[in-house]
Amino acid sequence: MIKMTEPKKILFFDCQASGVAGDMILAALLDLGADVDKVVSCIKSLENSEYGYGKIEVKINQVLRGEFRASQIDVTSESASKRHGNELVEIVEKATENLNLSAKAKQFASKAIRTLVGTEVELHRTSFDDAHLHEIALVDTAAEILGVSVALDDLGLFEAKIYSTPVAVGGGIIKFSHGVVSSPAPATLAILQSKNFPFQGGPIEAELATPTGVAILVNLVDEVTRFYPALAPLKVGYGAGTKEFAELPSVLRATIGALLDLDTAKDEIAVLETNLDDVTGEVLGYTLEKLLSEGAKDVSIIPMYTKKNRPGQIVKVIAEQKDVQHLSQVLIEETGTLGVRVYFCERHIINRQLLTVDLFVLGNKETVRVKVAKNLNGEIIHIKPEYDDLRQLAEKTKKPLRELSEITVTKAREVLKDR
Repeated sequence: MIKMTEPKKILFFDCQASGVAGDMILAALLDLGADVDKVVSCIKSLENSEYGYGKIEVKINQVLRGEFRASQIDVTSESASKRHGNELVEIVEKATENLNLSAKAKQFASKAIRTLVGTEVELHRTSFDDAHLHEIALVDTAAEILGVSVALDDLGLFEAKIYSTPVAVGGGIIKFSHGVVSSPAPATLAILQSKNFPFQGGPIEAELATPTGVAILVNLVDEVTRFYPALAPLKVGYGAGTKEFAELPSVLRATIGALLDLDTAKDEIAVLETNLDDVTGEVLGYTLEKLLSEGAKDVSIIPMYTKKNRPGQIVKVIAEQKDVQHLSQVLIEETGTLGVRVYFCERHIINRQLLTVDLFVLGNKETVRVKVAKNLNGEIIHIKPEYDDLRQLAEKTKKPLRELSEITVTKAREVLKDR
């Protein structure tokens, strides 16, 4: 049963293909409907002699990346003056005080810029006062952090739960002010490490994640997940980066949605699979039993036809992620298969409890274990007696197993009603 009452608003950043950058996040929020005039005004507020930035120009355009239409924002200043670490922090924090922002927006802007500068300071073993920030010291860094703060405030998303996929960081060699390094850049990697934020290499050889982009992301996201939660999408925005790649569109997708209550708990599991066409039934049966005894949650064997129309089987194992390596080894050793496929996925599960029910059958007191499944509201979804207990009782009393099952379920409902 799906509940749609009073859904909680969420924001979901999909960074698993094209990575993330500060301008991509800001552009995606503008594409979601953030007030353009408010964002431009906040960026233009940096055009201040006290901050050292000359005339600032803000360009917002609609562009195509591959076949995707996306918003793009470009901020430039006549002054190429770069700021030291303490100056950049002071500029962002002073600017937020002069803007009509919520307390959460001001706090976010401060945390994002301090994460960014603090990482550079740590990497170069210097102080905030002496830190030369190179790429992040130009106007676009402060503009992107301030712009994101204003856009999120305008959309009311500081009150939402914010999700992200793991970040694609690209790979290969990149050149910047410090020379030639591997992607991700040292600052990008250090920021992700400081917040234990998951990332993945690829899918192309290029720099896909920037220090400003990940500094914004790690200070916003409440939960990182490979998959979207159950949601009703309300609006989708696309933010284009400045780079273009032949292999993929440089576009960050952001989705505003309403969380759905599916009356279930959820966890992440692993599914292991292998195809077999040359093992005996005895080997299959033994493998199934061993997998279960070694920690598999469930094992199924699915008949199929393989190449040359040979009959075969798919062995599918559901397991906890921590058991993947061990159970893969069991599959390989017991069946001789040459490989095991592994999928990680989200699973919605009903909360269960084990109940003991006392029955009086033919004048004797007997005990049967019962599994009781409930939704998140505590409502009973299903009651199922343990088969082994019923079988033993049926053999002992010579009564039909079906009849004993019905008696047990009725008794279980009475017990639960009294609790």
